[in-house]
Amino acid sequence: MPQASLPPTNPDDLRRNGVTPETFRAAYQSAPPWEIGRPQREIVRLADNGGFHGDILDSGCGTGENAIFLASRGHKILGVDIVPSAIERAIGKNADRNQSAAFRVHDVLHLASLDERFDTILDSGVFHTFSDADRPAYVASLGNALNPGGRLVLMCFSELELREGGPRRVTQDEIRHSFAAGWTIHSIVPARFEATLFDDGAQAWLAQIRKD
Repeated sequence: MPQASLPPTNPDDLRRNGVTPETFRAAYQSAPPWEIGRPQREIVRLADNGGFHGDILDSGCGTGENAIFLASRGHKILGVDIVPSAIERAIGKNADRNQSAAFRVHDVLHLASLDERFDTILDSGVFHTFSDADRPAYVASLGNALNPGGRLVLMCFSELELREGGPRRVTQDEIRHSFAAGWTIHSIVPARFEATLFDDGAQAWLAQIRKD
């Protein structure tokens, strides 16, 4: 399958406009650069260290690699994504691998309408796609779907990644500012976000954030 890439855009455009649903749908007509055919190594490492518990939501799950991996570890997990073709692929993979993950087409800006609450939410590569205007709405949406005391696991591109290509870069201060009210930052550590853009992965932040 040919690789797709997001249209070239500068940081000011991304701050103002974010990445549109139409762009995501177009990317899945081929192979988006964030689809690597396996779970992110950072997510596997965190799971090995007990970083996921209870019922899990994978917010913006793509074709389901992280969700299916967590299901294989015995977790009850729902993956949601706005792109129907991504969810179709996730359902097919899940069946082929005989796993128990569930998947649904859904807008992550409206997680409350799932009418479910979760103990852990995973965001692997979604936060960094939102515009300045939509970030607060997304954070509120996450909070509406997370049980009090639950944990958000968030991985996003870091401003330390200076190579061209890929999504908007995010600073630690931006993460802390976005989750300043009603949340407690447990940790923000350097990580590598695997994508076909860069053979060695992109510099990223891996944050663990508790809902108060």
